[in-house]
Amino acid sequence: MSEMQKIPKFASEAEEAQWWYDHREERAEAFVKASHEGRVTQGAMVRRGLVRTPTVMIPSEDFADAKMLAEKKGVHHEIYIQGLVHEAIQREKQLVG
Repeated sequence: MSEMQKIPKFASEAEEAQWWYDHREERAEAFVKASHEGRVTQGAMVRRGLVRTPTVMIPSEDFADAKMLAEKKGVHHEIYIQGLVHEAIQREKQLVG
């Protein structure tokens, strides 16, 4: 997928959520690249509705492990941790029903 690929129109919120999930790694890589190139600013994020989410505290050992794993995968640690949390929540939702 091209870094500048347009986000398609979606018929439903579920369809949009699935698209973002299916393209999460590619979008994360594009975001990290844009961030490193200085093309991401707070104003741009606010205009797109991508405001920063609340801070979540995790044990320092878990953070260190997540950071190490993210580095091995070549992904920014915040993006990696967000993905882990998202996947865990989706699994829990399926278990709880």
